[in-house]
Amino acid sequence: MARRKIVFVIVEGPSDETALGITLSQYFDNDAVYVHIMHGDITTRKGVNPQNIVSKIGNEIKAYAKSHHYKSVNFMQIIHIVDTDGAYIPEENILEDIESDELLYQDDGIHTNNKDKVVIRNKIKAENLYRLRSCGSIWNIPYRVYYMSCNLDHVLYGKRNSSDDEKEKDAYNFAKMYRNENELFLKYICESEFSVKGDYKKSWEFIEEDMNSIERYTNLSVCFDEENKKRKLHIHEVL
Repeated sequence: MARRKIVFVIVEGPSDETALGITLSQYFDNDAVYVHIMHGDITTRKGVNPQNIVSKIGNEIKAYAKSHHYKSVNFMQIIHIVDTDGAYIPEENILEDIESDELLYQDDGIHTNNKDKVVIRNKIKAENLYRLRSCGSIWNIPYRVYYMSCNLDHVLYGKRNSSDDEKEKDAYNFAKMYRNENELFLKYICESEFSVKGDYKKSWEFIEEDMNSIERYTNLSVCFDEENKKRKLHIHEVL
């Protein structure tokens, strides 16, 4: 029997792993899903830029592989799930608000007490995301990055500005709801109003337009659509 290959899923925080870990493992049931928590947003991390972001992600994968005595051939693919955080909205929609102790994402834009800092952050994040979405492989492993807009909580639960406690509670309830309900999970992700479908490149061009990156969208459905096509092709080849 062939050894199961690893689907390496990268997320930002523990609540993301709680929400999606079980459902992704159930979907990729012929492979071994490992959810790697970055503990933050690598696209805005200090010292990370378009010239080194791919190698930094590669180092995370290689460290995991080394600790488990794996090689690149043991991996099926890398799925990287990121928040857009309103990175592409027009600068005039980054709103100076001296009463905002932290960033607030609203329908009219990002509210902040330091507009210049958010403008710089958005520029860096957009540049790093462009590098990642243009990258087809890391360490010779197929790589794709998918977005949650304006963040994972917004897409999955309809909330933009959740506390850490709310994130974990909602993630637990979401995982519980869709445990052993893979078809319902896929329908929710792929057939909701927030589902951006079709071509991978065009799905990224869509989120970069106007205010889309602060509104409720995800292109994760593209991941499942492409995987389903692979499975159908494999069945056809076997037959």
